[in-house]
Amino acid sequence: MASSSSKANQALQRPTKVRYIVVVFAVVLAIITYIDRVALGQAAPQISKDLGLSKTEMGWVFSFFLTAYALFEIPSGFLGDRLGARTVLMRIVVSWSVFVAATGQAFNWISLLIVQTLFGAGEAGAFPNIAKAFSVWLPAEERVRAQGIVWLSARWGGAFTPLLVFGILKMVSWRVAFTIFGLLGAIWAVFFYRWFRDRPSDNPKVNEAERELLKYNHVGGHGSVPWAKFAASKQVWLLGAQYFCLSYSWYFSITWLPTYLREARHMDPKDSLFPILAGLPLFLGGIGCFVSGFIAKPLTKMLGSTRSARRALGCGGFLLASSLIVLSTFLENPIPAVIALAFASFSNDLVMPGSWGACMDVGGKYAGTLSGTMNMMGNLGGAVASALAPYILGWAGGNWNIVLYVAAGVYFTGTFFWLTVDPVTPLEPAEAHA
Repeated sequence: MASSSSKANQALQRPTKVRYIVVVFAVVLAIITYIDRVALGQAAPQISKDLGLSKTEMGWVFSFFLTAYALFEIPSGFLGDRLGARTVLMRIVVSWSVFVAATGQAFNWISLLIVQTLFGAGEAGAFPNIAKAFSVWLPAEERVRAQGIVWLSARWGGAFTPLLVFGILKMVSWRVAFTIFGLLGAIWAVFFYRWFRDRPSDNPKVNEAERELLKYNHVGGHGSVPWAKFAASKQVWLLGAQYFCLSYSWYFSITWLPTYLREARHMDPKDSLFPILAGLPLFLGGIGCFVSGFIAKPLTKMLGSTRSARRALGCGGFLLASSLIVLSTFLENPIPAVIALAFASFSNDLVMPGSWGACMDVGGKYAGTLSGTMNMMGNLGGAVASALAPYILGWAGGNWNIVLYVAAGVYFTGTFFWLTVDPVTPLEPAEAHA
């Protein structure tokens, strides 16, 4: 009788909402991540002037950061699956904060290159481990929306960074500014480590009903990653390929956009409109993430499956982004041209939540590893784009439109990957609810 009474009470009990605090931590981390990342692009003209760097040298700084970030994505995602997100995220945030602060101590091109490479290696794995934490702390039906909120926050963190950097650089040097940015991550790490646990059941504020809600989530570590299965999986390759295309074109917004505004659109960096336009693509990108996460569920009902909904958002986002970039090159006024680029970023980010949701669904207990694999490919795309832009400019006689046409072509290519990817079937179906 006592047992049945306990079960009855549990059935009547409403689940607590402790799991949403994990989303709050992820949101704050995403904001800090993009503040630290976008700050270099915004301060690049001043850094280049002080250190005597050419456009090509600064392009390689961007590229080395992204290459290191990409190469450490899989190891960091794997460690999150193996050790849990708590330990790995602490390592990530503390190490990247140190190297962000160290950026302010750079004294020539080589020192800046080294520090940014270490920054990239340190920051790698942040978003895969957020995905890992969500796969443990959130039920499946809440994960894509949570990813939409996180990426909105990341984009908006980056969107307001131009204004933040613009204001801070009026008061202090870029060297002091990077020290300030480094402190943000250190503060987050202290609060996160004190609160977060890899198992929701280890948090005393999680009641039995909420534990029941999360009971099918895989919380433990695992043995060796089935790398052969990863390598042989069409899904893994297609998810990586589409993310390469997505990031190649998008990284223009956080690396070369300020330079483009000065050189192609003849805008003065001291103009108060300059940081607003520089941040607009990221601002609208954040809205795109939110819209995608919000409409995912009703679109799934309308189209009859999650697979169809994700494919529709993927193909639609790529096609719109490609078209809008081309449109921007025909607009002579810089304001509507940047608005077109901003809506290309919006379209880009319609693809984001579905991509990360696919990693959680397809990866299962290897969600961190698969997320790291996909994000590695994306950041390699960004690294190629960042280093290639000055060379394309040189070949095109300084014509920035050619850089944008290449980006539009890469976006268009991404459409074909989404036409054939299966973004829902787990790599190991038998263990989906183990």
